[in-house]
Amino acid sequence: MSFLDNDYREIITKAVIGKGKKFTQATHSISPSHRPTSILGCWVINHLYNAKQKSDDTVEINGSYEINVWFSYNDNTKTEVVTERVTYCDLVPLGIKDDNCLNDEFDVIAKVLQQPNCLECKISNQGHKILVEIEREFLVQVVGDTKVYVKVDPKGVKVNNDDEEWDFAVTDDELSEIDPEFLESSSRSKD
Repeated sequence: MSFLDNDYREIITKAVIGKGKKFTQATHSISPSHRPTSILGCWVINHLYNAKQKSDDTVEINGSYEINVWFSYNDNTKTEVVTERVTYCDLVPLGIKDDNCLNDEFDVIAKVLQQPNCLECKISNQGHKILVEIEREFLVQVVGDTKVYVKVDPKGVKVNNDDEEWDFAVTDDELSEIDPEFLESSSRSKD
């Protein structure tokens, strides 16, 4: 079978040619200005990231987020919030990859499946630092030009979408739902 005969057509289109997913857990060490006594809360905000293709089978995601830790100090008599911006670089392997791409120009789409959030926040054993365990997860797709072959219908069947060919006949079920007293009862209510 030849793809150049009259029964087939070539369609050049953009398609997903690679996919990958990566879950990451990381621990960050934060140094507050005071020696913490206890942790009162922790949250992660202002997540920013961008993705680019690093190699044929890897996508690189560079990003950053702010970790905010509310803690008490001075034997639980005072509180403070310490904020630290953290940067990261995740390499996402492409588990699914199509090598039949027409050129070397790709678009990378990265979607956050799990925004960075705090799993655990605790005071280190030495007592001067705060350790924050964070999780995050990404799904990446690489989009490129590819060629699709489609078989042409040799009979050339035409699909007609004219309303005239639709069957608008009333079914028995629809007839059984009609209230024969409807017109009589509505004309009596006007009197």
